[in-house]
Amino acid sequence: MSEAKPATLKSAAVRAMPMSPHLQVWRWHLTMLTSILHRATGVALYLGLLLVAGWAVALASGPQAYGTYMSLIGSPLGKLVLVGFTVAVFFHLANGVRHLVWDAGFGFEPKAATASGVVAIAFALAATAAVWVLAILTGGF
Repeated sequence: MSEAKPATLKSAAVRAMPMSPHLQVWRWHLTMLTSILHRATGVALYLGLLLVAGWAVALASGPQAYGTYMSLIGSPLGKLVLVGFTVAVFFHLANGVRHLVWDAGFGFEPKAATASGVVAIAFALAATAAVWVLAILTGGF
């Protein structure tokens, strides 16, 4: 019985396959960071909706379940998660508006793209701080 032999190359020189660029090759810049953060906050928003669904289930399950859920959310770890969820909401919103501007054909210049990234991050942090200060001042948390 004959054995299969590997195909031979017609040329003696074997060319290496090109490698895809990796993060170590690229110089980090703000638009790269905002792109990654936009994807990460999108995932965080999906996970954060589990908090909202849990709240609705606890509310429908009666006062004891609701009280337990609210004490979990009111714990320091729960508040930290809620602050992260708030940052994700506001950054994803601001960066989504940024993408709408890009879809209209504006803001592609490097300086404009960097400036809009700074605005998106600053808006997310400022809006989060405003919401939480308001929540604390009104006794919401």
